[in-house]
Amino acid sequence: MSVIAGRPGADEPVPSAVATWAAGRPLLPVWRNELGGLTFRVGTDQFVKWTPVGSGIDLGAEIRRLIWAAAFTPVPRVIDHVGDANGSWFASMALPGDSAVDDRWIADPEIAVRAIGVGLRALHDGLPPEKCPFTWSQEERFDRVLRRAATGRLTDPAGRDLLDRPMSLSAALDLLGAAPPIDQLVVCHGDACAPNTLIDSTGQWSAHVDLGALGIADRWADLAVATWSTQLELRNWLGGPAA
Repeated sequence: MSVIAGRPGADEPVPSAVATWAAGRPLLPVWRNELGGLTFRVGTDQFVKWTPVGSGIDLGAEIRRLIWAAAFTPVPRVIDHVGDANGSWFASMALPGDSAVDDRWIADPEIAVRAIGVGLRALHDGLPPEKCPFTWSQEERFDRVLRRAATGRLTDPAGRDLLDRPMSLSAALDLLGAAPPIDQLVVCHGDACAPNTLIDSTGQWSAHVDLGALGIADRWADLAVATWSTQLELRNWLGGPAA
């Protein structure tokens, strides 16, 4: 399941480790997820992604995936990483383009959705599964969800707005456990929601970010998340129900 995220306020507190590394350079908070993870732009050409201890986010796993994927597709280039008692972080060079949910593309959703689809196809075609050391199978994902549910770390979706389809946690787990047959194994992004696609100034897909779950899986594991995300974002953009 994807983590719902959003833009933090300009007054978002900066973790001390991030402030120390930035060494006085301007810091702009650009993203926050529900697990407390934060991303900051540092100056004009770098980003820092930070996650608190206990969040369950493994930035080391993302770093390993970024290093591997960089040989085949545009992804952030890691330039530094560290961990301390409060959390862990890594710094990367900025990539061309802005998130598909940047204000510019919110105002032009048709271009954004097309770029998301083109980018995901490029990712699936460009990353070689026979060389990929990472997996993201349905069995692994479902087992992880069950463990989170058993420890009370999953929010019951009944009270959340999921495209006007209210569903209890138990019903959602039943649905997840009834996976269809594999269509085609590819190297999946692992969180192919709209914000993780970057779009350049001409409206073309330029790169992907947030690849902490990248691995071999049925391509529909990505396509389902991308479809859900674009429908949700389209409804928000257009101010009406999703198509």
